[in-house]
Amino acid sequence: MNKDNVLFGVIGILLGFLAGYLLHEVMSARQPPRLRPGDTAAAAALGAGGDAAGAGGAGEAPADASGPGPGGAGGAGGPGGPQMAAIQQLREQVEKNPNDNAALLQLANANFEIQRWDRAQELYLRYLKMKPNQPGVMSDLGVTYRNQGKFQEALDLFRQVGKIDPTNWQSRFNEVVVLGIDLKQYDQAQQALVELRKMQPNNPDVERLAAAVESRRKAA
Repeated sequence: MNKDNVLFGVIGILLGFLAGYLLHEVMSARQPPRLRPGDTAAAAALGAGGDAAGAGGAGEAPADASGPGPGGAGGAGGPGGPQMAAIQQLREQVEKNPNDNAALLQLANANFEIQRWDRAQELYLRYLKMKPNQPGVMSDLGVTYRNQGKFQEALDLFRQVGKIDPTNWQSRFNEVVVLGIDLKQYDQAQQALVELRKMQPNNPDVERLAAAVESRRKAA
């Protein structure tokens, strides 16, 4: 191979990398912005079939996932050492200062992310006693209820969020998930979808949810 062939080969490789990078950037730009953890969990339920409760339940790890089990340090696909170390540090901070609401919320969110629904629920409730009527936290608490199979408690909380903050479309999204996916109350889910579409008329996640609910209605 002469130098010209080598040069053209290198240019071809570089152009290939550039094209791949640009394609990735274009696709990323088209993706919807990341939702709150609660909304991600609700949307993920659709891909998983949506009828079963979340990862919580029998066989869970101890508080803050400090032991083996689903989502725990020794569980398959569980969080790694640095994440567990951060959780342990937050736990110690909260134990030393129970009124540190910022650390308490961080610990609750950390347990949410590793799907320790019962522990996250406990921590969110403690936080809301100190700082009540926080729509985002209440919505996340509702997701912990939903993923433990406490569908009515979740539904009540999502609706409460809607009264506190009528612009909070994520809580309405989660309400549709519980009504249409978990409880199979399709008429009520459709009513909530009408309001959700008014709030988010061009949101592809809303349309995917609507399609999933309609598919379940037809299959019922």
